[in-house]
Amino acid sequence: MTMIPSTKLLTIFALSLLAGAYHSACSAFTTTTHNAHSSRITTTTTTTTTQLEIFGNAFANDDSLGKRDNPGLKKGPNVNEITVNGKPVKAVAGQKVSQVLAAARVKMTYSCRKGNCGTCEMLMNGRVEKACNAKIPKGKCAINTYS
Repeated sequence: MTMIPSTKLLTIFALSLLAGAYHSACSAFTTTTHNAHSSRITTTTTTTTTQLEIFGNAFANDDSLGKRDNPGLKKGPNVNEITVNGKPVKAVAGQKVSQVLAAARVKMTYSCRKGNCGTCEMLMNGRVEKACNAKIPKGKCAINTYS
């Protein structure tokens, strides 16, 4: 009987892995060792798996709960059709007027951006407002800048 040294056995095992003998779903390999001091031959069979079957169906969807609702906005944002110097622009109610003016590419001069100086005054629905502090109201809105 011929003895195979343990380094050759490991090399053969490594080559079998590289050659595709190992399947990612489940595989079994047998290691045979021969002890030089005794006449016993030990055979060990090991099965390995890369799938996590310990969780079972823990992360599966439960169909008894019904259809899942959309976690976002039910009807979407409250979009208003406003006019800036006669040009129609879409804006969301509560959005800052300064953001809407920038998106519409309307030039507006700002100095303090806190509402103290009055540099950014404009007419919104016929009332004088400061663009840095004002927000788009619900419903119709007409904005006219002085520049």
